[in-house]
Amino acid sequence: DKVMHASLRIGDSVVMASDGGCNDKAGFAGFSLTLSVADPPEAERRFAALAVQVRMPLGETFFATSFGMVADRLGVPWMVIAMKQG
Repeated sequence: DKVMHASLRIGDSVVMASDGGCNDKAGFAGFSLTLSVADPPEAERRFAALAVQVRMPLGETFFATSFGMVADRLGVPWMVIAMKQG
């Protein structure tokens, strides 16, 4: 009765969602949205626009040129990612 993963294209961006950890909790607990963007400057712009609470600062990881986690003004958890190419 869950949608484990979903992906939506909005303009040039892709928003991914997962409710795999919700455990029947109400509200925004147990899921997050992931915004996949083209490059680090776009990641910085989107990260700054969403961030009310920074959960993981934006930075390079082994899988992404930019990755960070925030909560927006409604408490919705977001991950912003610019994937490594190649």
